[in-house]
Amino acid sequence: MSTIRSYRDLQVWQEAMTLAELCYKRTSGFPHRETYGLQSQIRRASVSVPSNIAEGHSRRTLSAYINHLSIALGSQAELETQIELAHRLVYLKDAEATELLELAGRVGRRLHALIQSLESSKNPVSPPPKHDFGISAPNIKDAIPATPNRELQTRPQKPGAQTPGPRTQHPAPSMEVEH
Repeated sequence: MSTIRSYRDLQVWQEAMTLAELCYKRTSGFPHRETYGLQSQIRRASVSVPSNIAEGHSRRTLSAYINHLSIALGSQAELETQIELAHRLVYLKDAEATELLELAGRVGRRLHALIQSLESSKNPVSPPPKHDFGISAPNIKDAIPATPNRELQTRPQKPGAQTPGPRTQHPAPSMEVEH
């Protein structure tokens, strides 16, 4: 496995570029009336896929990268729909549509896998850290909002009386991870 130094090293970007190039070639024979219609839409969606992969890879945060990959995935789905429509309108032959849809599907699967991989590296499976939020006992009722399921009950206190402890204790949430 080689080191990824640039978006150009990503196999998904390389295949997306091939897909865009192929879309331009296959749509060149569309009727003239589709120049600003379906032909343009297919070309724009096909260019959007590798463009968003490249832009996302060049961003400085992982969340921005994942967001751009998600946009690329949306463009890939849009492209598949447009290819299917062009095939139904007989602008693309069976073999041309099949070729484009197979490549678009492969790009989509690679995008899904890349997003999933990045998301899993972003959220490793481990228990959350324990925090001391600095809430002292007298201020606790101000820190926890009252909800229908968890109302804090307070009674007027006599001067000098001790404050009672909580009426019910809630178990701590489970830290088990399902696989």
